[in-house]
Amino acid sequence: MLTVRGLAVSHGEIEALHDVSLDVGEGEIVAVIGPNGAGKTSLLRTLAGALRPARGTIAFAGRPIAGEPAWRVVRHGIALVPEGRRIFADQTVRANLELGAVSHGRFDDMGRVLDRFPVLRERLEHSAGTLSGGQQQMLAIARGLMARPRLLLLDEPSLGLAPLVVRAIFQIIHDLHGAGVTILLVEQNASLSLEIADRGYVLENGRVVLVGPGRELLDNAHVRRAYLGL
Repeated sequence: MLTVRGLAVSHGEIEALHDVSLDVGEGEIVAVIGPNGAGKTSLLRTLAGALRPARGTIAFAGRPIAGEPAWRVVRHGIALVPEGRRIFADQTVRANLELGAVSHGRFDDMGRVLDRFPVLRERLEHSAGTLSGGQQQMLAIARGLMARPRLLLLDEPSLGLAPLVVRAIFQIIHDLHGAGVTILLVEQNASLSLEIADRGYVLENGRVVLVGPGRELLDNAHVRRAYLGL
């Protein structure tokens, strides 16, 4: 579904990504792990059209999309759930969800999406800023699903959440995967992300240094030492 080759992204004079290549197959969940500053968020923002690559190619379902603006990328079927959730706190839960559907103007998916997040249904007319951190993350994921994505990009969905809430969020991601949603997951929690991933990439200093099935990377000596504390 997604093919990236030789991707380079710069922030001014600093190159954040260096010749990154990766693949995401239809129905897969692919994890990208790495330390802070490795370029993980830059990767997702570039795939979503928020950053322009300096060089390299991005193909989605066979269509070249590198450098296309974000509004066009989301219409192709790629939705980004950004780091830090980025919900509209002063708007209602309903309004946040409706904003997720603006790209196609269809709002009749809300019932189906809310079936996955019953706590959001209960808070539909409440301001999003009154939700707990975990509920806000659920809202951010639900808003992404409202865009009817063929590929869902998740940027650090566990960030700042308590361990029990993190487990709940990863169960949601696992369930979405089981329902056939294709997911590219950027996450610092290497253990949980690689447990559910079909394949993983390790990004360090803007470069892919390891790639393999998620379970195999969990047993890799470098991953265990650097990211699992073992």
